[in-house]
Amino acid sequence: MSSSRTTAHLPAALADTSGSRLLDLLKTVPDPRARRGRRHDLASVLAVGLAAVIGGARSFVAIGEWVAHQPPETRRVLGVAGAAVPDESTIRRVFARLDSDLLDQLIGAFMWTRTHTVGARRVIALDGKTVRGARSKTTTAPHLVAALDQRTGAVVGQLAVTAKSNEIPAVQGLLKLFDLTGVIVTVDAMHTQTDTAEQITTAGGDYVFTVKGNQPTLFRACKNLPWKDVPSHTTTSREHGRTATRTIKVTTAPSWVEFAGATQIAQLRRTVTRNGKKAVEVVYLITSADHHQAPPATLAAWVRGHWGIENRLHWVRDVTYDEDRSQVRTGNGPQVMATLRNTAISLLRLTGVDNIAQRLRHHARDPETILNLLLTC
Repeated sequence: MSSSRTTAHLPAALADTSGSRLLDLLKTVPDPRARRGRRHDLASVLAVGLAAVIGGARSFVAIGEWVAHQPPETRRVLGVAGAAVPDESTIRRVFARLDSDLLDQLIGAFMWTRTHTVGARRVIALDGKTVRGARSKTTTAPHLVAALDQRTGAVVGQLAVTAKSNEIPAVQGLLKLFDLTGVIVTVDAMHTQTDTAEQITTAGGDYVFTVKGNQPTLFRACKNLPWKDVPSHTTTSREHGRTATRTIKVTTAPSWVEFAGATQIAQLRRTVTRNGKKAVEVVYLITSADHHQAPPATLAAWVRGHWGIENRLHWVRDVTYDEDRSQVRTGNGPQVMATLRNTAISLLRLTGVDNIAQRLRHHARDPETILNLLLTC
């Protein structure tokens, strides 16, 4: 769990990273160590960690082994001078003490400038994930809320849920870091909260919320609308041996539906057919975007894109990087490692990579491609 909260005084790089390279940005991260006795700059330790993770490293030991096997030329590019390299114990101690939330903010700001869209609204999906392997006998596993740019699949922010709290204030805290002007925010039903809605719309953005039983009055109001009289928009897709039919109906939110900024309400019906068997799921949505900004097809795409945070980010961290079995548990180390995984995934997504596992194997075979990636971003 992140324990440091020094983010009140952010480096100037956070305000404008549009002209920075990522390796240069790492030089602005404050070093928690005393100057005396440092053998390696913090930026070089972070660069080594990120490069190794792009090559598939899953642990501090693997990062130490990776850099130890690199030629001097590769080490110099990453900022490691001389024959000595950061070893497992150095990496572990540094990452444990690092201001992990600040690191997330810096890299998130960097990714935000690389995912800016022109002629279309930016859509970001927010969702949380527990780093289960970091649980110990005395500490709970950290829970991290991430923000994913739907168009690119890049992570533009992450924040740890503080002890004895939950995702709701963490999401609200993460949203404060963004310029939400013209942005669409998608979240799951837990965050269908008036305060969150007001925060987004006041900041110039719009929301798309799922409505479920945690808001019983609103759920009943949505469910009891005359949906049979509302025209529908239907799409069908076939993949992985199944057929999925999605039907969305969208209507103007009645004045008696009391929810901050609500403009439209939608019913989304998803029917999946596999081996002759059908499964039907019906969910309700509420949004502050009007019908000009969010016609049915657009709204359906935003909703479908929201679930991409599960298979484009969390699934990759769990399966490809085996995050839930990671033995990294000390201090802020688990969050820093999650940040490096997010960053590696984001860089690969920005270069058009869909199969992350395949590309990690490629980079592991040819470390020079890792340097090419870091030097061009």
